[in-house]
Amino acid sequence: MKKTLKLALVAATLATSSIGWAQDGKAALVKQLIDLQRPGIEVLARSLVEDSSAPIAQAGSGYLQSQVPAEKREAAAKAADAELKKYFDEAYPILRDKAMTLAPTTLGPVMTDNFSEDELRQLIAWLSSPLRKKYDELNPKMGEALTKQLVAETKPTIEPKLRALDASVAKALGAPTSAPAGAQGKAPAAAPAKAPAKK
Repeated sequence: MKKTLKLALVAATLATSSIGWAQDGKAALVKQLIDLQRPGIEVLARSLVEDSSAPIAQAGSGYLQSQVPAEKREAAAKAADAELKKYFDEAYPILRDKAMTLAPTTLGPVMTDNFSEDELRQLIAWLSSPLRKKYDELNPKMGEALTKQLVAETKPTIEPKLRALDASVAKALGAPTSAPAGAQGKAPAAAPAKAPAKK
């Protein structure tokens, strides 16, 4: 009886420790997977910073074109660009670092609950593969090709709608439409730049 009890206790201890090892193994795989996701997390942080400053850049561009004398526009645009870059340079590292800090506690449980160890290994193999790297390198080029063709083929249909929208919004707001005919709906020539390109 005592021998059976001891064997049961040993079996229970081994089972518990093997579960712990399995969880530790899974946790290590999840950590590795999160580390592999760093470039995507950095892109997310970059997009959030750019999106947060976009309305200010757009409003500044509109003001630049309508309120700043032509001879002062270039200098004003450069000054606005410098401020946008300063904001980006300060805000991006904050969001990037915070996202990397939050990733284990936000992404980790989702991965742990929804993927088996074998699936995590497969994901890691895919994310580390040369094929995936090649796909990632080609993805912007593919997106650019699609965007270029899409814009070219829909421009004749969309531009009149955009001009009509511009006029109807101006009318609804009681604002004058100062742009010459055919120029509404187009980007200003000397608009402040977006956040700096990826370094």
